[in-house]
Amino acid sequence: MENNTLKQTLSLFDATMIVAGSMIGSGIFIVSASMSQQLGSSGYLLLAWVVSAVITLMAALSYGELAGMMPKAGGQYVYLKEAYGPRVGFMYGWTVFTVIQTGTIAAVAVAFAKYTAVFIPAVSTTNIILDLGFLKVSAGQLLAIATIVIITYINSRGVQTGKMLQGIFTSAKLIALLLLIIVGLIVAFNGHFIRENFQNMWNASATTVSDKGEVSTIPISGMTLVAAMGVAMVGSLFSSDAWNNVTFISAEIKKPGRNIPLALLFGTLIVGVLYILANITYLCILPLHGTPSGTGVMQQGIQYAKDERVATAAVSIILGNAATYVMAALIMVSTFGCNNGIILSGSRLYYAMAQDGLFFKQATQLNAKGVPAKSLIIQCIWASVLCLSGKYNQLLDYVIIASLLFYIFTIAGIFILRKKQPNAERPYKVFAYPVLPALYIITALAISIDLLIDKSTQNNTWPGIIIVLLGLPVYYIVKKKEKA
Repeated sequence: MENNTLKQTLSLFDATMIVAGSMIGSGIFIVSASMSQQLGSSGYLLLAWVVSAVITLMAALSYGELAGMMPKAGGQYVYLKEAYGPRVGFMYGWTVFTVIQTGTIAAVAVAFAKYTAVFIPAVSTTNIILDLGFLKVSAGQLLAIATIVIITYINSRGVQTGKMLQGIFTSAKLIALLLLIIVGLIVAFNGHFIRENFQNMWNASATTVSDKGEVSTIPISGMTLVAAMGVAMVGSLFSSDAWNNVTFISAEIKKPGRNIPLALLFGTLIVGVLYILANITYLCILPLHGTPSGTGVMQQGIQYAKDERVATAAVSIILGNAATYVMAALIMVSTFGCNNGIILSGSRLYYAMAQDGLFFKQATQLNAKGVPAKSLIIQCIWASVLCLSGKYNQLLDYVIIASLLFYIFTIAGIFILRKKQPNAERPYKVFAYPVLPALYIITALAISIDLLIDKSTQNNTWPGIIIVLLGLPVYYIVKKKEKA
């Protein structure tokens, strides 16, 4: 027998684990390499992470008001629908399903497979087991799909099972990341402190490598530096993304008016602080500047760490050759836990859309365990298709701008809803209103404009806007079919 409504069974701890667990994937262990190439300065590298943490925290505090006001399944979709109407809500849901959520699931699952291959080379993404010409399928892609199927099945057995898995994996990776920081700093202050990184730490430069392998470094300042910061922060911002996933599962959180805002605060604050400390650790152990032809981690530096694995390079100073296996195991835990949170929460958004007649009707059904199992299955199928397409990373690049714009629209919705629904119950009101949400909107808008006009990112941003806009004709097609 199927249940008709979602049950409030998740505690503040569970919700916080979903926030933190969904945020920490593999980004913190690798993106500092490309960021340091774009900025060439330890000061600005750390500033990018600090600003990203502050921006994320501002957004989370702003979402707290909306989450407390509307503790419903679907979260951000519901907020946009209430503020702007069903069309904008659908365009967000469309983008989440086609690319943001499912593309992230696919990319994280493939990252899990890549690091599993450190222990089992046979499951490498380079091990092609089926070549049809137009489609090449690797063992790594099949392993990625298998993990998506397994996590989907686990979450179909009930939210209690999903939350237990999330608690275990998130706790494990938070402890592991904290240990990496503590041990790394102890080692650094015992003789491996890279003083050069903190001398002239505000001298920024852009480093590029030609096709011939020639490295060129150009000092940057003024508006060029501002533009470089905006582009570099794409890495730090989206290593911190997916914090909003907890809003999708609002209907299943106890005392949502209190617990969702607190979970958003605690989760984003914990992760933001750990990310900043992790980068300080990298800078205390490894030189910032390096060369791609370097023969070891000290010669390659953070900029050209092998395969951008900055954390592995740092840990190798502590553990030697064992670092590769230790970090591979940590990233496997991190990515598996990350996908559990994303898969668990994403299905609730499609469930909410289906209830409004804007998604597959089957997604409204809850199974005997009280979870939207068919919504989970639909999500699983599309994420698996993206795994096979091999285009998941490219799709994620496309939606960077889309995600930022939807965050801006959602937070602007606070101002709209305060006028449209002045008497609505608001257990939590955003701190420092209207300054804090306005500051977020201005900052995120500036980054978005930077990405749109910067030549290095234009090819990845305009397609993202096109994907969002495609949701508009799809909306009218769906509505027309509903009337018919």
